[in-house]
Amino acid sequence: MTDWKKTACILCECNCGIEVQLGGDDGRQFTRLKGDREHPGSKGYVCQKAGRLNHYQNSRDRLLKPLRRRPDGTFEEVEWDVAIREVAEGFRAIRDTHGGESIFYYGGGGQGNHLPAGYASATRHVLGSIYRSNAIAQEKTGEYWVNEQMFGPSTFSRGDFEHCEVAVFLGKNPWQSHGIPRARVTVREIAKDPDRTLIVVDPRRTETADLADIHLRVKPGTDAWLLAAILGVMVQEDLVVTDWLAQHTDGAGEVLEMLAAVPVSEHAAKCGVLEEQIRTTARRMAAAESMAVFEDLGVQMNRHSTLVSWLNRLTWTLTGNFGKHGAHYIPTAMRPILASSRSGPRKTPVAGAPVIGGVTPCNLIAEEIVTDHPDRYRAMLIESANPAHSLADSAAMREALSALDFLVVIDVAFTETARLAHYVLPTPTQYEKAEATFFNFDFPHNCFHLRRPLLKPPEGPLEEGEIHARLVEALGAMPEDLVAELNAALEHGGRPAFAMAASKALAQNPALAGVAPVVLYRTLGQALPEGLANGAVLWAVAHNCAPRYVEAIRRAGIPGEGPMLGESLFQAILDSPSGLVFSVDEPEASWGRVSAPDGKIQLAVTELFDELRGLADEDPAAAHPDFPFLLSAGERRSYTANTIYRDPDWRKKDRQGALRISPADADRIGLADGDPVRLTTRRAAAEVRVEVSERMQPGHVSLPNGLGLDYPSEDGERSAAGVAPNELTRSEDRDWLAGTPWHKTVPARIERLSV
Repeated sequence: MTDWKKTACILCECNCGIEVQLGGDDGRQFTRLKGDREHPGSKGYVCQKAGRLNHYQNSRDRLLKPLRRRPDGTFEEVEWDVAIREVAEGFRAIRDTHGGESIFYYGGGGQGNHLPAGYASATRHVLGSIYRSNAIAQEKTGEYWVNEQMFGPSTFSRGDFEHCEVAVFLGKNPWQSHGIPRARVTVREIAKDPDRTLIVVDPRRTETADLADIHLRVKPGTDAWLLAAILGVMVQEDLVVTDWLAQHTDGAGEVLEMLAAVPVSEHAAKCGVLEEQIRTTARRMAAAESMAVFEDLGVQMNRHSTLVSWLNRLTWTLTGNFGKHGAHYIPTAMRPILASSRSGPRKTPVAGAPVIGGVTPCNLIAEEIVTDHPDRYRAMLIESANPAHSLADSAAMREALSALDFLVVIDVAFTETARLAHYVLPTPTQYEKAEATFFNFDFPHNCFHLRRPLLKPPEGPLEEGEIHARLVEALGAMPEDLVAELNAALEHGGRPAFAMAASKALAQNPALAGVAPVVLYRTLGQALPEGLANGAVLWAVAHNCAPRYVEAIRRAGIPGEGPMLGESLFQAILDSPSGLVFSVDEPEASWGRVSAPDGKIQLAVTELFDELRGLADEDPAAAHPDFPFLLSAGERRSYTANTIYRDPDWRKKDRQGALRISPADADRIGLADGDPVRLTTRRAAAEVRVEVSERMQPGHVSLPNGLGLDYPSEDGERSAAGVAPNELTRSEDRDWLAGTPWHKTVPARIERLSV
């Protein structure tokens, strides 16, 4: 046994603080794990999934040497100097022939693995790569776009579930998917308090729904009708806060007029929820002193998803639940999770689809490659991501990746995507390098955590800062004179002298900002405590954050004036192995972050008006005659997580991932637990065993997320456990505006197979 070492879980956006003991014959096994009580956000909370992190750290799919594809499709190991030189030459050839805009970057959005995006920005700058994407574009861009329209560029709103009177989880099961600090504790506290109300909107009877005061069990894919009906009741029964709207919002008149015409009873019938239950829910929402709503993948990867994000925000703006205790807020952000949609490319080069938050819709990537369009994507750099498995329509994605002129993957494991690459560059695991938590949305106390490495990496892999620094050097774009100057400043005057020299250099040549991350790595990174070099890019992040949130950072006890506040923030990050509270807000602070015109919430998102009105004429029950079921492709369960868990042995239950089906449907087809079926969608078919579950409603079936990865046995033979959901989905089934997929309502049929 060793001492407890502090780090964080990397399985969901919460990144709960954990402590790990190392042991085993090699001293590199995670032998014990517990929650870190000193972590300011999670406070010792941790779920059972984190206890299996040794399966990630010590995976048999681990890569230790750079790989180069041979002409016959097999791979050979090469030395780093060869790999870096040839990768740089490959990208340079694409840039010089077709332009840097034909080089596409995918990555930078992995759970807890964010720093690579900072260093990759330098490589992309040198290459002229302007198009990018990541997992956020598979889920959150519709929500982000709506938030920008209502609150202004680069804003993101969340709800205060710790203090709200009414908590609403919309397409969200925090019991399994978490998403808020100490999720299970918080949900239990809300459920047990007689003065608070827990509302769950979900077609399944989830574990969170078991605790709910109100479970609105919608038919799959009909959340837009439900929310429109709730809003219709609020307006038609005069439950909205008219005076507050006049003071704090623009466009209320148009929106209220439209909602006054919503046919509540007809919408109730279409979504499958009793009209009286809808009216009771609307009245409870409107009567509450405070309300918080969390929308998640159940609606964001579903039909009318962008419309639902707008309607969701109307439920809490029309009731005045913004900028006050227990309601919605705009948090401080160490760095915005997405760029403003008003900067950078506005449309994709081939399909002309909207680029939201700076990211290309994931469902469009294959179409932007497999075409003869002169502006198509011709090369990709993929980092800490596995789009061949994780994006919709895996077959189409594999075809697209194989059609690229040049593909480079930077990853810790030999993933399905890596096997399609021309070069694979190995990195340390997240527990062998410095990494950070960027999905920090807490309020009023917001946290940040720079995680120290638990272990030294084995010989071979290089951390991303080093890889990108070498690529920039190989491309001839590293400002070596500046690196020497900054290192001299560090040596003779420490960080104050470094900061002055860096500021002077940028003032004289602003173009240096494009390669600043790798310059920081080559200078400040080498002067940081052992193992923290990869965190050098946070120096710039801290200095950019501090001027935006001066008073909030000072309230957190971080001192300093002007540039010294950023320096103090960076030092506080370095000095906090369990993470730190970096900002403390008052509820009213959110109003100062509304960057829409006049500082008012813009209620009228006109692009969605016709879609809202069109619900009255749309029949959500219309089904394809050959596909009578709706499949949720990717349900969160007790033993499913993101796919950094490649080893199926981590799952104690349901290793193969059963297809859940309602008792009524099972009786009709003649199925019992464990029976095999053929599940067919409009894209593909798979064989899977069923689990008969009363949590499912008739016509609705579900497969778990995180399965279908192939993994080598001890003798090297690869086999897959369970069904990969994206083999069954189609890229064309997507939201018309944001391009997010309809994974939660995939038309399907089920055929019984003989045992």
